Amino acid sequence: MAFPNIPAAVGGLTLRWIDALGGFALFLAAGLGHIFTSPKILGRTLRQLYVIGAQSLFLILLIGVFCGMVLGLQGYYTLVQFGSVGMLGSAISLTLIRELGPVLTAIMLTGRAGSAMAAEIGVMRISDQIDALDVMDINSMAYLVSPRLAASLIAFPLLTAIFDTIGIIGGYLTGVLMLNINEGAYFYRIVHSVTLDDVLGGFIKSVVFALCVASVCCRQGYLAHLRRDSVGPEAVGNATTSAVVVSCVLILVADYVLTSFLL
Repeated sequence: MAFPNIPAAVGGLTLRWIDALGGFALFLAAGLGHIFTSPKILGRTLRQLYVIGAQSLFLILLIGVFCGMVLGLQGYYTLVQFGSVGMLGSAISLTLIRELGPVLTAIMLTGRAGSAMAAEIGVMRISDQIDALDVMDINSMAYLVSPRLAASLIAFPLLTAIFDTIGIIGGYLTGVLMLNINEGAYFYRIVHSVTLDDVLGGFIKSVVFALCVASVCCRQGYLAHLRRDSVGPEAVGNATTSAVVVSCVLILVADYVLTSFLL
């Protein structure tokens, strides 16, 4: 019985990972570079800003208010055991601004907007529309990828701020209106607990998540024709699935790394 060559297998896997990381870095660099050099990018960016940002607003509001309400319930029944119910405002606001706001916003936008990016660009790839752009001397990266990157860099922080705000309001609904915590104490703790560093840290996370999600989703669709596991419409479906899964994993990994530096 032939035994597998373990060193060769590990080396091949390592080389594939390095190749993938290098390709991802070059793709991201090219997309960001065309933001500043491509003519007439403003109109396409505004269109993508509407698709990524405005059309996701209701989802962010819905998830944000219920996230805040759940934090209010869980925080109350945890803090009441230690006689620290007055700290509920601090617990909710810091949890949302530092952690849950950027992460949940990015994951929701991955499922809604990121999957659409991968599917749309993937369909254009397998139907030769991207090749047609190149034939017409239209840079497909500047036309398709850069506007989505630029729109994501704007939309993610704005929607994160909205998520944080509506989440704090959700905590108010649960803690003050339902559980009768003092309203003044709730907002006093928020004002005196949240610092500018907390807010900036949340925005830094949202910008990094925007780069991860937009670049991964666009690249998966852009290179759908090179997939080894499928071709045609099946390749678009697999590329969309991979885009969502990889983006969510990168969000959590980047969150840990950024939290380690920002704390």
